[in-house]
Amino acid sequence: MPVIAFVNPKGGAGKSTSAVVLATELAIKGAGVVMLDADPNRAITQWSKLAGCPPSISVVSTVSEATIIDEIDRASASQPFVVVDLEGTASMTVAYAISRSDLVIIPIQGSQLDAKEGAKAITLIRQQERAFGKTIPFSVLFTRTSSAIIPRTLRHIQEQFINNAVSSFKTQLHEREAYRALFSFGGTLESLNSKEVSGLTKAIENARAFTAEVIGHLRECSEIQSQRKAKSAEVVYK
Repeated sequence: MPVIAFVNPKGGAGKSTSAVVLATELAIKGAGVVMLDADPNRAITQWSKLAGCPPSISVVSTVSEATIIDEIDRASASQPFVVVDLEGTASMTVAYAISRSDLVIIPIQGSQLDAKEGAKAITLIRQQERAFGKTIPFSVLFTRTSSAIIPRTLRHIQEQFINNAVSSFKTQLHEREAYRALFSFGGTLESLNSKEVSGLTKAIENARAFTAEVIGHLRECSEIQSQRKAKSAEVVYK
C-alpha cells in the first residue's frame, strides 16, 4: 500500500499541516490511513487527541530510528495509505522513511531559505536511491502561499525547480485560517464550523485538489513501475 512521507530538514515548512490535510481528505473518501508521527513535536498526535479525528485514521506516536522501518511495513500491510510526518532534520529516521516511500512530498514556503532546505531533502532522496538501487518519486509542495498573487521570489524559485527538472505540485496549499484551526479544534476541514472559521469553503476546495493530485502522482508512479517490471521480465525471458 502507498507510503507517503513528508520531508524537509527545515522546521515550520508545513509538513504536519500537509500530512493532516491529506490524511483527513483520504479518510473522508473512505480510505483507511495510518499516520506515523515521527516528529518530536508530536503535532499529529496532539491533533488526533482532539475531538473529531476520523475513525479510519490511526496514529502511531512511538516511532523512532530503531522502529520506523518495522512500523512502516506493519502499517502498509494493514491499511490502504500510510502517511509519515518526519522531523525537521536530516536524520537516519528520515532516511529510513524515504527508503520505504512510494512518494516523498517536500513542503516548502516561498522563500530562498526554504528552497535551499528543500534541495537538501532532494539530495537525501538521491542518496537513498543510490543506496537501495531504486527510484523514489518525490515532488515539491509549496505551502502558505497566496491564492491571489505570485510573489517574485516564489516565481523565481519555481523557475529554478523547472530548470533543474524538479517536480512540483500544481496545487499549492494556500495560507488559510482553516488549516491552523484543525490543530485548535481537531477533526477535519469538513467538520469545522464555517461561522467560526473564515475561508473554510476555499480551504476544502484547496485540500481536495491537493489530495486528487497526490492520488494522480501515485497512480502515475505505479504505472511507471509496472512498465519497468514488464521490461525487466522481457529481458529475462528473451
